[in-house]
Amino acid sequence: MATNFPASLDSLTNPTSSDSLNSPSHSAQHANVNDAVEALQAKVGVDSSAVTSSLDYKVAQLESDVSGLVTGKILQVVSTTKTDTFSASVAGNGANSNVTGFSATITPSSTSSTIYVVGMAYGSSSTSFFISIDIDRNGTNIINAASPSLRTPALVGTRGLGTNGQYGMAQIPFAIMDSPASISALTYQVRFVNTTASTETFYLNRTEDDLDNSQRGRAISAITLMEVSA
Repeated sequence: MATNFPASLDSLTNPTSSDSLNSPSHSAQHANVNDAVEALQAKVGVDSSAVTSSLDYKVAQLESDVSGLVTGKILQVVSTTKTDTFSASVAGNGANSNVTGFSATITPSSTSSTIYVVGMAYGSSSTSFFISIDIDRNGTNIINAASPSLRTPALVGTRGLGTNGQYGMAQIPFAIMDSPASISALTYQVRFVNTTASTETFYLNRTEDDLDNSQRGRAISAITLMEVSA
């Protein structure tokens, strides 16, 4: 018989020890098995097969498509939301202070990945209108301003609201792509940066005077880390 594979499965008859060579036919038995094996080989395909109906060709195409899907995709997301308030007295001329509890840690899966750092901070200051933040990675500043000279580099800065921040909070959005070339745990820490000449007290998630009445507000701040495939 001619093989039915791959349209359907063959039903081959196995001879017993008591069967004669012509019942079932010895030659037909070999021919049927040969036909089935050849059909199976054609379906599977040779290495690097160019036959579009072969499994080898289809698997290679699938691997290529999956590889393309991974490129430039978000592999993992880590986020920290800070709901309580924080304050820090920071010396002038570029001094900084970590904001306790305002950090996130991520462990990249590949050294070729980049980390998208994005978030929002709300804050105020004691004696000036200016509030600036930056972000460090494992204790190292990842901000590299071009030729700051005597100016203080920061990731982002803004002007406060009201009189010295008494009546409102400044909204400070931030976003940066970092290329750490690492598969170790990375902690991204938000810091207040003082870009003025004198000592300032900076406040997170509250106004400067923080009076307990309906004319004052409280806020939440958040930082999110996303690993992006190369």
